[in-house]
Amino acid sequence: MVKAYLRYEPAASFGVIVSGESNIAYDSSGKHLLAAALEKIGIWHVRQGLCTKTLAPLPSSNSKGPSLAVTSMASSSSSQIASGYAEGSIRIWDSDKGICETTLNGHKGAVTALRYNKLGSLLASGSKDNDIILWDVVGETGLFRLRGHRDQVTDLVFLDSDKKLVTASKDKFLRVWDLDTQHCMQIISGHHTEIWSIDIDPEERFLVTGSADPDLRFYAIKHELADGQLIANKNETDVKDLPTENKWEVLKSFGEIPRQSKDRVATVRFNKSGNLLACQVAGKTVEIFRVLDESESKRKAKRRISRKKEKKSAKEGLEATEKGETNIGAEGGSNPVVTVLDIFKLHQTLRAGKKISSISFSPVTSKNSLATLALSLNNNLLEFHAIESNSTSKLSAIELQGHRADVRSVTLSSDNTLLMSTSHSAIKIWNPTTGSCLRTIDSGYGLCGLFVPGNKYAVVGTKGGTLEFIDVRSGTCVEVVEAHGGSVQSIALTPDGTGFLTGSADHDIKFWEFQMVQKSGEGSKHLTASPTSSLKMNDDVLVVAASPDGKFIAVALLDSTVKVFYMDSLKFFLSLYGHKLPVLCMDISSDGDLLVSGSADKNVKIWGLDFGDCHKSLFAHADSVMGVKFVRNTHYFFTVGKDRLVKYWDADKFELLLTLEGHHAEVWCLAMSNRGDFIVTGSHDRSIRRWDRTDEPFFIEEEKEKRLEEMFESDIDNAFENKYGSKEEIPEEGAVALAGKKTQETLTATDSIIEALDMADAELKRIAEHEEDKSKGRVSEFRSNILMLGQSPSDYVLRALSSVHTNDLEQTLMALPFSDALDLLSYLESWASAIDKVELVGRVAVLLVQLHHHQLVSTVSARPLITRLGDILPAKVKGCKDIMGYNLAGMDHSTQLVSSRSDAVFRDEKTKLLEIRSHNAKRTEERADTKQEKKRKKKQKKSDGGHVWS
Repeated sequence: MVKAYLRYEPAASFGVIVSGESNIAYDSSGKHLLAAALEKIGIWHVRQGLCTKTLAPLPSSNSKGPSLAVTSMASSSSSQIASGYAEGSIRIWDSDKGICETTLNGHKGAVTALRYNKLGSLLASGSKDNDIILWDVVGETGLFRLRGHRDQVTDLVFLDSDKKLVTASKDKFLRVWDLDTQHCMQIISGHHTEIWSIDIDPEERFLVTGSADPDLRFYAIKHELADGQLIANKNETDVKDLPTENKWEVLKSFGEIPRQSKDRVATVRFNKSGNLLACQVAGKTVEIFRVLDESESKRKAKRRISRKKEKKSAKEGLEATEKGETNIGAEGGSNPVVTVLDIFKLHQTLRAGKKISSISFSPVTSKNSLATLALSLNNNLLEFHAIESNSTSKLSAIELQGHRADVRSVTLSSDNTLLMSTSHSAIKIWNPTTGSCLRTIDSGYGLCGLFVPGNKYAVVGTKGGTLEFIDVRSGTCVEVVEAHGGSVQSIALTPDGTGFLTGSADHDIKFWEFQMVQKSGEGSKHLTASPTSSLKMNDDVLVVAASPDGKFIAVALLDSTVKVFYMDSLKFFLSLYGHKLPVLCMDISSDGDLLVSGSADKNVKIWGLDFGDCHKSLFAHADSVMGVKFVRNTHYFFTVGKDRLVKYWDADKFELLLTLEGHHAEVWCLAMSNRGDFIVTGSHDRSIRRWDRTDEPFFIEEEKEKRLEEMFESDIDNAFENKYGSKEEIPEEGAVALAGKKTQETLTATDSIIEALDMADAELKRIAEHEEDKSKGRVSEFRSNILMLGQSPSDYVLRALSSVHTNDLEQTLMALPFSDALDLLSYLESWASAIDKVELVGRVAVLLVQLHHHQLVSTVSARPLITRLGDILPAKVKGCKDIMGYNLAGMDHSTQLVSSRSDAVFRDEKTKLLEIRSHNAKRTEERADTKQEKKRKKKQKKSDGGHVWS
């Protein structure tokens, strides 16, 4: 009889506030900050410091673990959020509802840059595959792919009312793309190192680029008039003289500003009002520049020119230079030449405690500051800073919901209601069901821990060789005991619950007994422990384990062996050798029959404790095995490894049952619930994950087949693209390609359409035969094919076509053979009569004609069909446009009626609110400026008066 097992599935992930792979971004309201936490996006309420919503891909997604990590984010002017992932997909989320609206597949590498246009209708994405794709967010489809960069795209920005796109890359070039003609109109060189970030100010006057060069480079932007001519913005006439206009020159070099830091630039961003520019480097600093307005910059330019003039005139013997400078000065009197240094002035340098991963300006300005800047640090921390006129101040931080470093150990309480995790500087107590952090206790570097029976206290072994006793209820460390001369590597509770044993790098195993003591001056007693006996070993002790029956203790040493001793007499019993590298973890089954050891040699060995024989050696992980735990009262066990995987095994059959993917980095530790209904794992990615046992049964053979299918599907990209074939060389001026990508979903969709067409053809033949029999007088009841779900052949094919995702339609039809494409075209004529399908029919018709143009022209039977479609479709599309236009005009008329009946102007509530906020912020700034001006005048009067009196 084939045995069925119960499946374990990922249930919760917590402990990560922000991951360093992605940027952070504010939503349009400025109340919430979007922070990527591995595969999820946390929406944090800035003022409350709470995660109000989590956006996570569905568990059924084909991609798991590191391939599903969020690598880029962008928020639109509405409630939409776009997130790019490591495997190349982009998801569009509704942040209000917390649901994924669509998934866009097009990139073959990680998405590195995302940017919405001002309206939020278009989305541009750049990737490690060197391509840029423009997406229609409303139509949920890719418009086109732009190729030309020779290395990964690092940033991009829309220009000139979304008619142009500027992209930056690690190939050291900037490219300006015309989105109407879909070609590269300007290539800008000059950077000596990779360009990492670009941005434009809100008025689209200047574009700034950041690289590893010691300077920030600025470019003046020229805008296009209605006749197609380029003109410099109004301020640029003051900036530089433009004697010769080049039609294709959108960006003109404006100057450079030296940076303070030697680290490369990671991000450059203007704030919403455009009066500040932040330059974040790949270190601990953010340089904040003040952007002076037109009048201020002119005044500064005049002062600079007058100073130059004074210096030059003071020198003798430089007549030629003096004459030249005098001319400049004369020019500068009425219309001075404004340089980049006159507009951008270093305001402040913000320093963080740790390396900064990303920055984001709040779109809302508070009363008392110029702007609010959010920082994400690489130690799982979010900080908010207020940028004031004279200084920067830290407003708040989000830090309690996660560890600053790796999770080194996890331990569950006996009733499974509490979870303790240790890290390099803190111990955290969690609710494993909800994932909420209940207590945070400062500690040493915790390597191992356990809950004391009763769950009121916990013991933690540290790297410094101490034992820390924690009062769980109060969240305090009540006692620190100097236990070992080396780090406490392992801790295990004795089966009777009266004490525990510890193993250390000082070659000692110590046995401890719990005691309640009362310190002098304290009213209440607290827990501590005293050593009862010890056992000296020949090498560093890495792991200790006690058998549940209290008979044996097992000790793993640095010499790759496991020694087994009698617990009562501490006499030697067995030596288990066979591992090539040290054993890093082990566990003993509930019945005391089996011992499982996991080693740095990537193997798991199953030993019998009766004779010490090795039952089986299993190649378990692709890297070191870091944790192993038996499911209570069974011979099933779990292992975790540095290869990021969690695996479920049967120790009797020596079979791999399940492989659980989810962690994004090495998994260090593992804890098993008493009932075996869930496990908890801790990782280098700072996440703690819970995996729950479900009621869904599975069989070993099925899982083996599934793993083989996954291997085949993971290699599917290699089948689509011949890696050994010569790659197409992209011309220097760039190229345009289709936006979509061939995936397993597009192939499945093509198969379903072909199947539907075949079934419909067979059904039409049956109908024709039935009609023929009916005409001959052979009356019989016609029974339609039950697989067609009671639909007509035409409706059945339309159902299959409509089920294809909008973004996948292009690639799905590309894989369709010509004969099937011809059959599909024959159905379009009847579908065009349904008004809700006109858009789909038009798109399918255009795609099929484009893809099979040569064959359609040479196929005589296809000509009448194409002619009829050419007559029908334009009229139907025009009808749809007329209906939409009529509806829009009707809505505008309704708006006018509502506004005419009311005194108040009919406005969009959200837009009006944002306008009021920005107006109030401007008024506050003006008041502050006026006050400062008055104070300055008062001081000047006083100083003038004092001078006269003296």
